[in-house]
Amino acid sequence: MSTEHLVPEDLRQLYHVKEWRNATGVLQTAAPEEWAEIVQILRNFRLLRSEVTTAGGAKSPIAGRIDKAFYDKGWVERKFETKIEVDDNSYETPTHSVDCFKGRVGVEVEWNNKDPFYDRDLNNFRLLFDLRVMDVGVIITRSTELQTIFKALGKGASYGASTTHHSKLWPRLEGGGGGGCPVLTFAIRPALYVED
Repeated sequence: MSTEHLVPEDLRQLYHVKEWRNATGVLQTAAPEEWAEIVQILRNFRLLRSEVTTAGGAKSPIAGRIDKAFYDKGWVERKFETKIEVDDNSYETPTHSVDCFKGRVGVEVEWNNKDPFYDRDLNNFRLLFDLRVMDVGVIITRSTELQTIFKALGKGASYGASTTHHSKLWPRLEGGGGGGCPVLTFAIRPALYVED
């Protein structure tokens, strides 16, 4: 049985929500403080027209603002130094950095990257779960339906079909891309858009 119903109803109206391996139940019971902070940050977020129309760079102002909301609550960007030892040989296998990490919860914000970034994130979640340093992963991304807004703002080309949106994420999630790691995804819907 899915535990997706544990996501508050107001968030399910603002985001497309999907989970893998009862991630919501894991968050609510094993990481209640982190879960409460995720809920609060997602409730407070609004997609601002001014940020959508701002030219991109290394990190969009949208992703930067979400990251900052987590950092302000004590979450940190985290990279794990790992290695495999076989007899007398040691092989370095560092992980990719997780955007926001606290306790045993990792959050990735994928606003407008190339869609293979989802493979990287899910594989990283799988590895960290298998190494027993993470209990659950969360991905915050955008919904495919936002493309209508982007086109109306003349930004449609900036948010192409091969970039990160939930229609590219869910098949990877359902295909087991995160392995045994419970994963919860939130895709920002047009209901969050504000003409500021």
